[in-house]
This record gives sequence, structure tokens and C-alpha cells, in this order.
Amino acid sequence: MTETRTYPHGVPSWVDTIAHDLDEAKRFYAGLFDWTFTDAMPAEAPGHYLIATLGGQDVAAIGSSDSDDEAVTWRTYIAVDDADATAKAVETSGGKVTMAPVEAGPGGRTATCVDPRGAEFRLWQARKRPGAQLVNAPGSWGFSDLLTTDPHEAAKFYSTLFGWEIDDIGFDATLIRKPGYGEHLATTVDPGIRERQGSFAPPGFEDAIAWMKLEQEGRAEAWQVSFTVADRDASAELADNLGGKIVDSDEAEFTKSATIVDPQGAEFTISQFTPPEG
Repeated sequence: MTETRTYPHGVPSWVDTIAHDLDEAKRFYAGLFDWTFTDAMPAEAPGHYLIATLGGQDVAAIGSSDSDDEAVTWRTYIAVDDADATAKAVETSGGKVTMAPVEAGPGGRTATCVDPRGAEFRLWQARKRPGAQLVNAPGSWGFSDLLTTDPHEAAKFYSTLFGWEIDDIGFDATLIRKPGYGEHLATTVDPGIRERQGSFAPPGFEDAIAWMKLEQEGRAEAWQVSFTVADRDASAELADNLGGKIVDSDEAEFTKSATIVDPQGAEFTISQFTPPEG
């Protein structure tokens, strides 16, 4: 039996988006990532919350919008032990709570927050739904990237709130680590993580939970969701054929990526891992 993937306090654990047209969203993401969907909402409840699965494992979700003008965007959830206590800590650390903690059915408890620079993120106190069960595989969530115009202020806020450590490791982006996460993975779902990464990754990479990227002044600060793909070029072409828009593409030492906007306006990235040879 496959062990359930769990997330310690302070580790991003789930991603979702909303759609004004759920059938259109299902068509696009099923075509792009081969997702299948199951509605987690009771039949008598208003709205829908479609859990996307890949190979039978939860990878993300798409919810129905609350209103016609609700912004369509991919959202990142961060695991917490206590949503109410963490929401209070967000306020005392300089952020804002825009939706106070509420029950999300039997799955868990959630809150919506904004950091001091305006990037929205969500808290997730898990109960029956611990978070994504398949990650870093083609068609699944890889990382979320914090796009910020002020990395120093962002690092101060999130380090105070979640105990994150921020490392400049020489790439175009800055690594965010949660100390102890690698040990958690090694003793639960990924016992070979250190050996697998040892040939190319810098020390501490097993604790990696996100990336921080410098955003241009005047651009909105945000948490951007990145999905893993086997072939960046083929997936970008497929997204375009399905009605998405390719915003830009990039190549770094270990990755080839592209930024995509889905047919309803939600932006995300796709990323192909290209490890060094030898």
C-alpha cells in the first residue's frame, strides 16, 4: 500500500484554481496533463470542487467561481498545524488575512492571506485531505514560485512566519528551504531522496519547498504555480492547440520552462527538468 504523502507545518501542500466554465477547464487540463476529475462537493451543496487526479493520485483541484467577476488564478496552499494561530501570526508579521479561517468540509480548515507586498497565499490545516499525493512527475505540481520585487522583505516575512531559510545558490532564482523537510520525506514517502539528488544538487536541496524570483517593478506580486512536464516544447505546443496562450519561455541550467495562460485567464508555468549529463 502506498504511504500517504504528508506535509509538515510551513511546507506548500496543495494548489487549485477556479473556473467560470468548469467544462472548459476540464477539457483544457485533461488534454494538457491527462487529469481526471471527481467532485468533492456533496450533490446538495452549491458549487463544485473538482479534485484532479493522475494515475489515481490527487494532484490539484478546480473549483467553480463564486461570482462572474472573481479572478481566475492558480493558488498555493501552505500546510499549517493550526490555521487560526497562523492567521494571527500573519497579521502580527505584517501581512493581512483577507478570509478568516473557515472549515472546508471534512478535508481541512483554510484561510486566505496576503503578504506585505501583496502576494496572496492560503493556509491549509489538513484533516482528511493532506495535500497533493503526486508531485514532481509529468502532469503534476512541481514547485510554486514567489514572484516579488523585494526579495529581502519577502524573506523576512516568510522566515518569521514559517521558519523558512532562503539560499542564493547561483541560479536565476533563489531557493526556499524548510529545514527538516528532507528528513521528513526520507522517513515517509521518499527514502532515497538524498542519494538521488546527491549527484547534482547543492547541500540542503532535499529541504527545498519553493523558489523566489525577482519580479519587475510595477508588476503584481504573486505565488505562481509550476507544473512538471516531460517535454517543455511539446507541452507548450499542446497548450496552444488547446486554446491556451504561451506568454514566454526560458532555459536555465537544469530546466526548460514556459509561462502559459489557460483559456479562462489563469497563468501557470510548465517546467522540464534537464539534469546535467554524466
